[in-house]
Amino acid sequence: MSRIGKLPVAIPAGVTVTVDNNNVVVVKGPKGTLTQEVNPIIKVNVDGAQVVLERPDDEIASKSMHGLYRALINNMVEGVSKGFTLEMEFVGVGYRAESNGQMLEMSLGYSHSIFFEMPPEIKVEAKTEKRSNPILKLESCDKQLIGQVAAKIRSFRMPEPYKGKGIKFMNENIRRKVGKSGGKAK
Repeated sequence: MSRIGKLPVAIPAGVTVTVDNNNVVVVKGPKGTLTQEVNPIIKVNVDGAQVVLERPDDEIASKSMHGLYRALINNMVEGVSKGFTLEMEFVGVGYRAESNGQMLEMSLGYSHSIFFEMPPEIKVEAKTEKRSNPILKLESCDKQLIGQVAAKIRSFRMPEPYKGKGIKFMNENIRRKVGKSGGKAK
């Protein structure tokens, strides 16, 4: 990860990055504000329109943290400037999703509906068109949070390999298995 850590993070126009004495990085932009505490081993410097991270030595732990925090800060800068979007597709007969504000109601083939309250940082939109699968669109500036929420929603009905039913990400390929062959072998 040290090669990733050496790359500077470019700061686009409209985004400000500050580092305080406790090694907490604060990134502010048009989409929101994100904070990340950085391990004291890694030094974060803001030089004009870029952020540079430095490590003290070539120990394995230092190299891995160097790349990790560079990637986290890059995701924060990208999130507050552009934002992140995830789309999920509900594949199955009778599967549906409806959003009422921050409450998501899902019917996934169980005897009951599943209600899931979204964090306030995430915008949710459910689209259902005739003759197509329902699509759930999640938008946020926090890449970690949107990934965690999407994984939780997907865990309610994982895609199965025989018919492909379940909640999957858009443009995701599910490895399909061949079903049971008919007849007994003699």
